[in-house]
Amino acid sequence: MFFSIDASNGVAIYEQIVRQVQFAIAEEALRPGQLLPSARTLSVELAINPNTVVRAYQQLQGDGLLETIRGRGLAVRDGATDRCKASRRELIGHRLRSVLTEALHAGLSSDDVQTLVTEQLTQLSGNVAR
Repeated sequence: MFFSIDASNGVAIYEQIVRQVQFAIAEEALRPGQLLPSARTLSVELAINPNTVVRAYQQLQGDGLLETIRGRGLAVRDGATDRCKASRRELIGHRLRSVLTEALHAGLSSDDVQTLVTEQLTQLSGNVAR
């Protein structure tokens, strides 16, 4: 499993881990029953404090997405995929709303915004790394 952390993007590191796990579950790169790397292993891989990973894992457990399998570690819980898909959609919707609000406050018309979105989607089509 590949995680990437950007300490300069303004999002807390633990929250970046939470989002990346949620997105991996939503796109089924992580499936129900699949074990996640231990907090220690992931912290070494990302060169971050193990407590940061523990905090992210605790939040994911609290959200009902991960479960402890005694003697083995943390695994994706059954039913997590649908919840993560909904969460991902909600997060992206909030981020899009923020960008659209900024565009409208900047004086762009709805038609201008729609044109920009269409242009950007066309440019990205098929060129997004996963």
